[in-house]
Amino acid sequence: MASNRLAILTLAMLAGCGGERGGSEAANDLSRDLQRVPVDSSATLGDHSSTSGARVATEAAPLPASNPKPKATPKPRPAPAPVVHALAAGALVGTTVDREITSRTDKAGQTVVATVTTDVQDASGRVVIPAGSKVTLTIAEIHESENKGDKTGKLTLTPSSVEIAGVIHSLEASAVALDRTLRDRKTNEGDVAKVGAGTAVGAVLGRVIGGNTKGAVIGGILGGAVGTQRAIQTQDRDVVVPAGSRVEITLQDPFTR
Repeated sequence: MASNRLAILTLAMLAGCGGERGGSEAANDLSRDLQRVPVDSSATLGDHSSTSGARVATEAAPLPASNPKPKATPKPRPAPAPVVHALAAGALVGTTVDREITSRTDKAGQTVVATVTTDVQDASGRVVIPAGSKVTLTIAEIHESENKGDKTGKLTLTPSSVEIAGVIHSLEASAVALDRTLRDRKTNEGDVAKVGAGTAVGAVLGRVIGGNTKGAVIGGILGGAVGTQRAIQTQDRDVVVPAGSRVEITLQDPFTR
């Protein structure tokens, strides 16, 4: 029994010593914690590389500004293909002459202007030669009618160009004056000479045949009548194309502009 009490007492003493030491150490630890320097919690924390020891910022570095690609310059639109206006050979162009043409005053080589009366269109309906365009015609040949058997006289017109919106285009074409006429000239010296020659010849023949003055007179009258008839039959008549008359032009070659 005495030995048991001794053992319990010994354990109690050991426990008391241990408790005091633990409490003392705890008090000392608490005192040390209170004396530590306060830490700034707003300071930026850093990390350290395990290899070089260099400081690496915890905040992500801003990305470099990207250079915007230059805008591509739009390619210019190709110019539209020019529209070709064309007429086939054989196309007709209706015109009227701006002035009178007459063999009394006009000569070969002179020119006259005609105005296009209606739009001339191609097969697609596009206007190639608009109304109002001016056509230049050259008088290639002109001559009055010299006898009754000549019903037309001579007149040849050759188109050379057409002016459209201020631009002159060459033409290969022929022309016909649809309204030309013949106009009698006044009696001239040649016509009087024809009558006189007939009278003289009749008088000579009457004198020879009749053998007397009466025969000569009768012959002269008859001869004068023949001379007059001859003068009438051979009287010159001018070719005339009045101003505003129709002239039809026919293209000999294709026309383009």
